[in-house]
Amino acid sequence: MSQSVAARRAAFRKLHESGCFVIPNPWDVGSAVMLQQLGFKALASTSAGMAWMLGRPDNGVTRDDVLAHLRDLVAAVDLPVNADYENAFADDPDGVAASIAAACDTGIAGVSIEDSTGRPDAPLYDFDLAVARVAAARAAIDRTGGDVLLTARSEGFLVGRPDLDETVRRLKAFSAAGADCLYAPGIGEDAQIAAVVQAVAPKPVNILTMGRPVAELAALGARRISVGGALARAAYGGFLRAAREIAGDGTFAALKEGAPGRELNGFFADRRDRRG
Repeated sequence: MSQSVAARRAAFRKLHESGCFVIPNPWDVGSAVMLQQLGFKALASTSAGMAWMLGRPDNGVTRDDVLAHLRDLVAAVDLPVNADYENAFADDPDGVAASIAAACDTGIAGVSIEDSTGRPDAPLYDFDLAVARVAAARAAIDRTGGDVLLTARSEGFLVGRPDLDETVRRLKAFSAAGADCLYAPGIGEDAQIAAVVQAVAPKPVNILTMGRPVAELAALGARRISVGGALARAAYGGFLRAAREIAGDGTFAALKEGAPGRELNGFFADRRDRRG
């Protein structure tokens, strides 16, 4: 393990010890480089944004696709990178362990795994299996000796199972199984956030912003705030508005909202020597 990877992992853990920070989600190398230059302290991949970048729907990529993407992000920036690793591309704990070990080899500083199955008839793994999967991920990280930070996610509020008591039960069990950070994407009410933060304290909690300001979420106890695929959706939204105007009206007014080429070139000017 290179010193730079070790240093990034140590810095990532330090960020989770106090305060509150935003971890934005780039979807490709260019967006990652820009976010670093804007002063963010860490980045997280977005499975949805990456899939769209490849011309596929969310959850339509393979583990090898994600591993290659993570290597590109880690190589592109000097910041800690957290991997959005879906369900670790495996159902059973042994498969999770093997998949997590492969992710750690990319140089990431953190990795998150979900308890969602991707199956509409049974959208969440059974409780005991979900906990065993987190324990397997923890053991795989410990075997690498690389100090990768493990975030365990409970997806009930995103998959049609918005049961706060069950979400809290799962997050507490994930914490006991070795998760370093806990995350229940989709919770947004003050009472929901406060309940999760209190239940897993003193471990840090990641909150999906859903439009709420940093100050509000920090006051509720959030340690880390992410945006998921929202930055990618914002970028594609601008593209679609301009393209639809051209296709439908034959006019180009929306292009005036684009960032100046000089500004964009400025983000990447010092990367000429990285061309291969």
